[in-house]
Amino acid sequence: MKTNLYEYLAGNEYPGRGICIGKTPDGKKTMIAYFIMGRSANSRNRVFDPIDGGIRTKAADPSKMTDPHLIIYNPVLTLDTTTIVTNGDQTNTIHDFLVANRHPGYNFEAALATRTFEDDKPNWTPRISGVVDMRSGGYKISILKSCDGDDRSAERLTFDYAQPLAGDGRFISTYKCNGNPIPSFEGEPLRVSVDESDPNEWAGRLWDALNEDNKVSLFVRAIELTTQAYEDVIINKYQAVEG
Repeated sequence: MKTNLYEYLAGNEYPGRGICIGKTPDGKKTMIAYFIMGRSANSRNRVFDPIDGGIRTKAADPSKMTDPHLIIYNPVLTLDTTTIVTNGDQTNTIHDFLVANRHPGYNFEAALATRTFEDDKPNWTPRISGVVDMRSGGYKISILKSCDGDDRSAERLTFDYAQPLAGDGRFISTYKCNGNPIPSFEGEPLRVSVDESDPNEWAGRLWDALNEDNKVSLFVRAIELTTQAYEDVIINKYQAVEG
């Protein structure tokens, strides 16, 4: 059974950071969405900034940045016909493994085997990651998390969607909901509908569904599977200030 992603997000005050990947209804494109949210002033003080082949996070106002640890990284990078999307600096870990070995099927897992959840006690925020084959639309989603908030135990779960159906997608987030400490996402990635082929339309609907107080930035990529050409959309809540 599919979850209505817009209703799910609208009813969840704080899923944290989230990744959604899936094929458009006509099966001709793969869509990727990544968003960040924040509860503190420091985590809200961010924007997505385009770079070659992807995006980086940077301070909206550099003078107000108090701790870049865990919040400044490259969420999206592109290598040949592979898009990598994650919620932390493991994007570069995956990228470097792929560069060294050019074998995305294995090295996605191998790269993440060298990492663990974030060191932000007591939340131990999960690391969520995705890798997309821009030719077939097949993808993998991973979550690295603690077991019930116990930092002595790391769980590394990978879900492989090699032949996704048209109109079908999967969604995962760092958190199950708001809390103190914040509970990690549980179970398999949610099966959702990807019901838009226009990245601007999809981005707008997802952005509107996110909690107004906590949402920070949203990225959407639409990949043409026949050509591997892509279109990116960025929405930032806060205006960047040059520092």
